[in-house]
Amino acid sequence: MSGAASTVLVTGGAGRLGRSVVAGLANAGYAVVSVDRDLAPEDAFPAGVIQERADLLADGEPRRVIEAHRPDAVIHLAAIAVPFSAPEEVIFHTNSRLAFTVLQAATELGVRKIITASSPTVLGYGAPSGWLPEEFPLSEATPPRPWNAYALSKYLAEQVMEMFTLSHGDRSRYAAFRPCFVISPEEWDGAPTQQGHTVTERLADAALAAPALFNYVDARDVSDFLDILLQKMDTIPNGQTFFVGAADALATEPLADLLPRFVAGSGSLTESLTGTSPAFSIEKAQRLLGWEPRRSWRSELSTATADGQHPPENPTTDTPAELATASRGNQVNP
Repeated sequence: MSGAASTVLVTGGAGRLGRSVVAGLANAGYAVVSVDRDLAPEDAFPAGVIQERADLLADGEPRRVIEAHRPDAVIHLAAIAVPFSAPEEVIFHTNSRLAFTVLQAATELGVRKIITASSPTVLGYGAPSGWLPEEFPLSEATPPRPWNAYALSKYLAEQVMEMFTLSHGDRSRYAAFRPCFVISPEEWDGAPTQQGHTVTERLADAALAAPALFNYVDARDVSDFLDILLQKMDTIPNGQTFFVGAADALATEPLADLLPRFVAGSGSLTESLTGTSPAFSIEKAQRLLGWEPRRSWRSELSTATADGQHPPENPTTDTPAELATASRGNQVNP
């Protein structure tokens, strides 16, 4: 078991992504402490997971909680997780304050490994004034251009991580990760995604997934990524940021055909996105960590037929392993 004898404190552990991360790390052998304003149902986690209710926006709470549990690692997920779901100033204040105070407390208390969640939205796609990258697939080298409070707060979280890497990287190891559009296990069975429609509806109507550039990731694959990252943080360069996504796009057509319909002027940039290739490269995580996503909408929806959930007509028949191989061939180094 990879996490034996290591204690990991996860902020936002009762959230959509947090529940899968806490459960996955606990099953991998870590002693896990979940910290959130609300507690998850008792059956959400394996036996032994500690849940603590705390408002991490309150003065001194991040330090109190971390000091009480003395974890080997902190994974910071707590945030307002959906753009425009609150007033812009509330989103920015909440997310930026949480990122700074949690990472500051973990650093000052000598936590060895500190990870913060960011978002692909830092790149700025969907900006009302227009947006075009220099190339596809998008990677960690693509310049950030945040245009709303959520994206800016997540970019700031990365900058906070980099600041502490520069000032305390001799004592602690830091990383940030950008999870693509998170799909939790129950959403394969028909539960609504964070945007209110189902996975099948996103596949059937390209306009629904287009604002996210058809990116997605299974929450359990994020948990697997974090397990591997925790194991390898001592052997990779400090202060790294990673995209974490599926090996394919959440689409039934190649993105070379789809993206030009929704991203003006992108036609010539998308020629490399053949077959099932996603718009976001995960090559860095594959190369530095040896991580591979194990789940695809093709594999997960093939068994998720409850509540009228059915795969769309005429999906490709690639297996997840084939998807990963095809994806690597169309990605660029960050």
